[in-house]
Amino acid sequence: MALRERNYHQSVFVEIKQLKMGISSANFSSKELSCSCCGKNEFNKETLVALQRLRDSIGKPISLSSAYRCPTHNDKISSTGKDGPHTTGKAVDIVCSGKAAWELLSYAMIRSKVWKGIGISQKGEHKSRFIHLDTIDSDMRPWVWSY
Repeated sequence: MALRERNYHQSVFVEIKQLKMGISSANFSSKELSCSCCGKNEFNKETLVALQRLRDSIGKPISLSSAYRCPTHNDKISSTGKDGPHTTGKAVDIVCSGKAAWELLSYAMIRSKVWKGIGISQKGEHKSRFIHLDTIDSDMRPWVWSY
C-alpha cells in the first residue's frame, strides 16, 4: 500500500510505502526509521511525508541518528522517559552541523509550518551534533530548545 499526498503549494507527490516491517519512502528506509533496540517501526506517515519533503527541498542526503524509539529504549537513553517525542513516531534527530544545520533550520522554521518542535545540539564534535525535529501539535508547541 502506498500513501500519496499532494502538497498544493509545491505540487509535489510523496510516496510512502507500507511494508511488512514498517513504512519507508524514497530516501528513508524502514530500518533507519525503526527503533535501534527492537527494530519496531511505528513511524508516523504524515511525519515521513514532511521528512521526505524536507529532503527533497534541501536537495541533499539527510542522515538520521534517531527516529522512532520504543518506550523502553527511550526511557534508557532520554530524559523524556517512556513518553518522549520519539515514542510517538513523530520525531527525528538529524545529524548535521554548520551550514547544513543552518539550511535545515531555515527550511524547518521559515518555509515549513509542519515542524512544531525543534531541538538544537551543536556542541562537541561535528559528527555528534544534531537537530531534533518533530510534528507534535500541542498547547506547548511550537517550541525551540537547546541541549
